[in-house]
Amino acid sequence: MPQAKFLTGSIMRHIWVMTSTATVGISALFLVDLLDIFYLSLLGEQELAAAVGYAGTITFMTTSIGIGLAIAMGAVVSKAIGAKEKERAKRLLLNSTVVTLITGIIVAIIVFTLIPTLLSLIGATGRTAELAQSYLYILVPSMPLICLAMAFGAALRAVGDAKLSMMSTLAGGGVNAVLDPILIFSLSMGIEGAAVASVLARVAVVFIAARGVFKKHQLGTQFNYQHLKTDLKPIFAIAGPAMLTNVATPAGNAVMTRAIAEFGDSFVAGWAVLGRIVPVAFAIIFALSGAIGPIVGQNFGAKKYDRVKQALTNALQFTLAYVIGMSLLIILLQDYIISVFDLTGDGAKLVVFYCKYIAVFFVFGGALFVANACFNNLGKAKYSSFFNIGKATLGTIPFVYFGALWGGVYGVLIGQVIGSVIFGVLGVMVAYRLIDNVHQREMENKKDQEEDDFESLTPPASSPLSSSCSQMASLNKDTSSE
Repeated sequence: MPQAKFLTGSIMRHIWVMTSTATVGISALFLVDLLDIFYLSLLGEQELAAAVGYAGTITFMTTSIGIGLAIAMGAVVSKAIGAKEKERAKRLLLNSTVVTLITGIIVAIIVFTLIPTLLSLIGATGRTAELAQSYLYILVPSMPLICLAMAFGAALRAVGDAKLSMMSTLAGGGVNAVLDPILIFSLSMGIEGAAVASVLARVAVVFIAARGVFKKHQLGTQFNYQHLKTDLKPIFAIAGPAMLTNVATPAGNAVMTRAIAEFGDSFVAGWAVLGRIVPVAFAIIFALSGAIGPIVGQNFGAKKYDRVKQALTNALQFTLAYVIGMSLLIILLQDYIISVFDLTGDGAKLVVFYCKYIAVFFVFGGALFVANACFNNLGKAKYSSFFNIGKATLGTIPFVYFGALWGGVYGVLIGQVIGSVIFGVLGVMVAYRLIDNVHQREMENKKDQEEDDFESLTPPASSPLSSSCSQMASLNKDTSSE
């Protein structure tokens, strides 16, 4: 039985170990995305960078569905392990895998048929749209693979094996990094070559992660359709809201892309570069949102609510310190970023503005990531859906609209930040309140149970035992009076 290793020891140390190992793997994949746009920029077509930006908006949406499924996998498995329910953990893992695969196939088919329409909705036109379509027609069918890869990675983290989870994504990043220049340049495949490399990388990740789950940790079990039907409710109780939650973020990003597209392809090219730079720069925060889940889940399963609250606090402290440090570094590197990606004109100006004034506000996005991880692992996934959907709609659309109206393309970025601040602060406040409420209910239930137990042990007044006790008391009284 995998050990619930997060129930003891320093919470901050667990956060650091889990996050740092997860960051290496995630950074590898984000770096590969960055390399994609770097290699394509060497081909000298501004439309290529813009096309990757538009395509990235669509793939971000599909990948986010996979993240939602992975969150469910990690939450249900880590909670079962924390409660020391070995067979239930295995069963939930298998059934979560089935749900992930079927969902990934269905969504891939839907998105594949709607690729031209989706690109049109976010503002892609002309040759830029054609290039984005070529990329997506190759990459989208592999969506079930990336969904499984992320789910297995979450399962590995749920049992505390963050290292193997890291190695699987690191291997995928390595495959992509090696194949990118070969396919893009040597075989003259251009943007299609970048897509093929990404597909093969996904194959590598899912193979290594699955091998770790089923061979190393022996978490496999026999499939039972009745068990699947039983487990659908707890799985989708988290997966459904988590998918909605995670799709909300790329939906908000699509609103941003559409707004920026109104100002021309040069700005979209700059936005595409930022879309690859930001995940690399803040990969550790993305990793934190996944790494904190098993820590919260295991302690929640073991009813150690003080450690659950401490995990939230430590994760927020970690987020604040990292984002401030990285934002300062980004400011120092802004000219280098512009030069490496051969950005000029409007695209370069957008990158400079983001680096100087916007990057530091990522701390509020990171805070909401952490709060959502707590919601998901405390059995309140609907809360994370509310906050992410709220941020993507009420926290994005009106602010971006009026920002563009009053401040142009820079107003778009400022508008997004305002919404992020509002929902980040509210999310953290609600997360703390939820932990306190769960703890309070548990204390009340425990008190009620103790009272019930006491009453069950106290004999009724009319019982033989009660009569005997009364007779003994009377005898003692008579004896003492003599």
